[in-house]
Amino acid sequence: MSEAIIVAHEVSVELGGNPVLAGVSLTASRGEVVALVGPNGSGKSTLLRCLAGLQPVTGGHVTVLGAEPVDEAAFWRQVALMGDEPAWYPGLTGREHLELMAAVHGESRMTADEALELFGLDGRADASPLNLSTGQRQRLHLAATLIRPSRVLLLDEPERGLDAAFRTRLGVLVEEYAAEGGTVVMATHDPELAGRGRRMSPTGQLTS
Repeated sequence: MSEAIIVAHEVSVELGGNPVLAGVSLTASRGEVVALVGPNGSGKSTLLRCLAGLQPVTGGHVTVLGAEPVDEAAFWRQVALMGDEPAWYPGLTGREHLELMAAVHGESRMTADEALELFGLDGRADASPLNLSTGQRQRLHLAATLIRPSRVLLLDEPERGLDAAFRTRLGVLVEEYAAEGGTVVMATHDPELAGRGRRMSPTGQLTS
């Protein structure tokens, strides 16, 4: 049996006294992709935040890489999260953002130029992210997430703003990350992207 990297057991979350998650259990192993599917408001993003140590649980427990997830540097050296669009530095170009990400982590899975080419941004490398289209900024966000080394990848609707062709490419990149031994949990509305992994709803039920 593959090593369990992420374990969520009977996780419940209440926000403002209202239940958001109720008794959700999830296990993700090394080299596995788990897709969280369901309508808006079903708790997908909340569950990802629990896995990232950014949302306290009301009940149950979560472990990532054998320990409780915490919002600390040691945790983020191994876990990459793509959530809401980041606050871009207005004085830096897209290439400089990627170079900064690699410099902060001391190493990278690819060079900035390789990432720009992979994500179709080589022609806009010297533009500020604020001058890119919505889809281009999303690709830059993905590049910044994937350029850094990690063992766990948490993605919240990574397909937002992407055209059909790049959604397909994203699916391949997610599979390649898992094939390298990484573990992926992603919330998605895209059927093709969800089909790249084991599908699960935030109620804890596997889907077909």
